[in-house]
Amino acid sequence: MISFILLALLNGLCIGASRAINGRLGSHIGAFPTSWWNHAVGFALLSALLLLTPGSTPALLETLHSAPLLSYAGGVIGVLFVALNSHVLARIGTTRTAVLVISGQMVTGVLLDFHGQWHTSTLAQLAGVALIVMGIYLSRRPVKPAASLATR
Repeated sequence: MISFILLALLNGLCIGASRAINGRLGSHIGAFPTSWWNHAVGFALLSALLLLTPGSTPALLETLHSAPLLSYAGGVIGVLFVALNSHVLARIGTTRTAVLVISGQMVTGVLLDFHGQWHTSTLAQLAGVALIVMGIYLSRRPVKPAASLATR
């Protein structure tokens, strides 16, 4: 179990680094060109890895016919994710973007796990997401300096 937790943590680190890199590139060349380069380079790397892995090509071709059509929507969503993230990150910053994206992922997870009945845990999860979003909102507001005791 610990290996899966560490892999998930590593995945989060990779996503955070990728967001920052794509955000910086997006501020120079635009969101959709950034998404194109992200996916073109990823496609080239994955293609090379598949070609170097013995027996992967026949298995890959077999999956093209057996996967449901809706399964391929993940690619469309991935392109939009990179493009939207590249556009937003340059405007609101890395931390806010990351926290808002994670909040959106949490809402999606709660909705996907929702099976037609409200549970205490469902409401607690939604409350947690609301608190995260409220924290981001509050951190954006200017802080008024507190009056010093000497001036009272």
